[in-house]
Amino acid sequence: MGHLDKAREAWGSAPDWVLALGSEADRSSQNKVAGLLGVSASLVSGVLSAKYTGDMTRIEDLVRGTLMKETLSCPVLGEIGKQTCRKWRAKAGTFSGANSLNITMFRACKKCPVHVKETTLHTEEDTHND
Repeated sequence: MGHLDKAREAWGSAPDWVLALGSEADRSSQNKVAGLLGVSASLVSGVLSAKYTGDMTRIEDLVRGTLMKETLSCPVLGEIGKQTCRKWRAKAGTFSGANSLNITMFRACKKCPVHVKETTLHTEEDTHND
């Protein structure tokens, strides 16, 4: 059974990004897709088999940005991949004055609707999980 078939069977009605992940794993390999996304092969397997319990939105952003080539408009960098936006948003939690781009992105990401929405969602999840 191929990776795409595995995903369809496990998910039932799999999201488009999971199908893209399975298709790419069939086209190349699970290990190559994992390397491309910067995650482990076991994480890819867990997502495809609908058993991964980690941050699915992170994986979805990686797949959508890297494999599906989805972009969004950044007020500083222009059109960027979703995975690139996620990396900058992760850095927005800590200030680094190492260079002017880090400073500019720190300020911009803090005010960006994508970052604000994600921060609000995580805060609401934490409140509901207590």
